[in-house]
Amino acid sequence: MLTLDLFAGTDPQVRDALRIRETVFVQEQGVPLDLEIDDYDGIAWHVLAREDDQAVATARLISLDASRVKIGRVATLPAHRGKGIASKLVRLLMEYARREGFAEAVLDSQLDAMPLYEKLGFVAEGQIFMDADIPHRRMTRKLEGI
Repeated sequence: MLTLDLFAGTDPQVRDALRIRETVFVQEQGVPLDLEIDDYDGIAWHVLAREDDQAVATARLISLDASRVKIGRVATLPAHRGKGIASKLVRLLMEYARREGFAEAVLDSQLDAMPLYEKLGFVAEGQIFMDADIPHRRMTRKLEGI
C-alpha cells in the first residue's frame, strides 16, 4: 500500500528523503552531493512516498514569495518508477500550496521529465538551461482549480 507523508524539513523523516535523492541524483545521475543537499532542505516542506513501509519517492516545496512556490527534488527509486508515484507527490504539494494561499507553482524540469509535468498542467517557458550539467527547462502552473 502506498502512503504519502508531508512534513517539515526539521522532521526526522527528511533523512529518508535525502537518501532517495542521493541514490537518484548523486549515484544515478552524477550530481555532486554538495549541489544536491542544500540549505533549503531545512526550511522546505517535503513529501515522502512509502510502499509497504519502504521509502520509495520524495519531492520538496519551497516558498519563493507571497504567491509562488517552487517544487523540486522530485525523485523516485528506479524499481518504483512508472507507477504514477511522482505525479501523486507533485499533486499533493500543489494542493497543499493552494490551501496555504499560493497562486502559482514553478519547477525546473529535466527535459526527459517534462511530459510528466505537462500532464499535471505545467507549461514550459524560457530557454533550456544547464543545472548540474543536466539540461532543464522552467515550467509553471497556476494553482487555481486543483
